[in-house]
Amino acid sequence: MILIGNGKIVTRDGLSPFINNGAVLIDGKIICDVGESQALKAKYPDAEFIDAKDRLVMPGFINAHMHYYSTFARGMNSGGRPAFTFGEILRGLWWKLDKQLTLEDVYYSCICPMIDEVRSGVTSVIDHHASPYAIPGSLFKIAEAAKLFGIRSNLCYEISDRDGEKTKDEGIKENLDFANYCKEQNDDMIKSLMGMHAQMTISEKTMEQVVSAARGAGIGFHIHAAEGIEDVIDSLSKYNLRVIERLFKHGILSSKSIAVHCVHVTNAEMEILKESAVAVVHNPQSNMGNAVGASPVLDMIKNGVLVGMGTDGYTSDMTDSFKAAGLLQKHSLANPSVGWAEPPAMLFDNNKTIMERFINGKVGAIKKDHYADLIIVDYKEPTPVNENTINSHILFGISGRHVDTTIINGKVVMRERELVNIDEEALMAKSRELAQKLWSRI
Repeated sequence: MILIGNGKIVTRDGLSPFINNGAVLIDGKIICDVGESQALKAKYPDAEFIDAKDRLVMPGFINAHMHYYSTFARGMNSGGRPAFTFGEILRGLWWKLDKQLTLEDVYYSCICPMIDEVRSGVTSVIDHHASPYAIPGSLFKIAEAAKLFGIRSNLCYEISDRDGEKTKDEGIKENLDFANYCKEQNDDMIKSLMGMHAQMTISEKTMEQVVSAARGAGIGFHIHAAEGIEDVIDSLSKYNLRVIERLFKHGILSSKSIAVHCVHVTNAEMEILKESAVAVVHNPQSNMGNAVGASPVLDMIKNGVLVGMGTDGYTSDMTDSFKAAGLLQKHSLANPSVGWAEPPAMLFDNNKTIMERFINGKVGAIKKDHYADLIIVDYKEPTPVNENTINSHILFGISGRHVDTTIINGKVVMRERELVNIDEEALMAKSRELAQKLWSRI
């Protein structure tokens, strides 16, 4: 047993949201007790004691949409003229990069962001992968990396028609093989979804094939939806349906699925998102970087849509997305009074709900019978911290660099800023070597 004591406990539990000089007892992978520090020290004298030293103790962050494979794009010169549209970004950067990835590249693409995740207190990740000429075994490589770092993960391969029939079929098979593996493992540390790129790269024939495969495997979907205006134009011109309408028609939207971005959606589509109970994931920095627009997340949340938060590979630090989410809404609506309540709801409430849809246990709170995914944050607060002010401190003060200790599934994976049993330098050196080789192939 591990007892973390002498901390300011931010529980994210509405019944007892903040415990000053509190403690958390971990037995195996589960939180077994939460309370006042001295009382729990007396109650569990034989537990290994971790002194929080009056630092913040919080649930680990959840990233509801990530792209590990994007790592090797950092600093890469893809050639050609600058991109002026989202479609040009896809063709000129991402669809050049993903075609060059080998299985070894896939594994090492995970190393840097996973190190960053542990360092910034991210304990659960839902990833969306692409490597069209290295598909078989790719999800297993990501799972191997996730196991090395101990990160709770949900993985999928993005299916599309853009690279031909063979890669499409391999993508479906990889998703199914990995789904079967996850069922055999029966472990909440590793789960799966049926990945799809976007409706604009998926024909009717492929859509029907993918839906049938996912139905047989009993899994939902993870798909980009109405991210750029190109996706909407494509759907209207080919099918006389908007993006969300087409996805709904094919049975893709449900409580088992994730629709990412949803930037260009109408009020009618918001109603479909609500009624289907699909999870929408907002990625504010990516949307700004790709200049695709500001997703109407405030309206979606107001209308009962479940909206979570991700990074889309733009960063590994969820506090970055948290800060950007409110700023984007204020800026796009030219109203400084908006966007205060919704980002905390997305990150701390809705991401928890989304992750728990795919596992049997509970995450995202320091509460009895929840998985022990928590972090110690070394933040010297300039003003009082309590249940009413903590979100403001995260918004304006706390970032991933303040995370001192990360515990996932009851295991200490980083202690006092040192990763446990990880040769970080050797891993990063290999990553740089492979990235250079990949760049030379583009």
